[in-house]
Amino acid sequence: MSRSVGTLTRADLAETINRKMGFSRAESLDMVESILEHMCGALKKGENVKISGFGSFVLRDKKERVGRNPKTGVEVPITPRRVMTFRASQLLRERIAKGG
Repeated sequence: MSRSVGTLTRADLAETINRKMGFSRAESLDMVESILEHMCGALKKGENVKISGFGSFVLRDKKERVGRNPKTGVEVPITPRRVMTFRASQLLRERIAKGG
């Protein structure tokens, strides 16, 4: 699907699979759900997810640290937590920079 503004959804991905691969709409949606579940499962287990030519979802464990309330200046502890970041591949960055 070509779009200039908006959000790419699961349904959009399934529609593309349906059109390009010939699977039924239900099969296409199941495929998208299966891929997303597999990715989420890997992340839950603490594994990073790398999709060649697209990018990597990387987990980082952040330690407890002291933060500051910007309005009052009062120090508050920030609890340790795991965060996920996305790093776009060089190929994706180049495609975005070219506008296509």
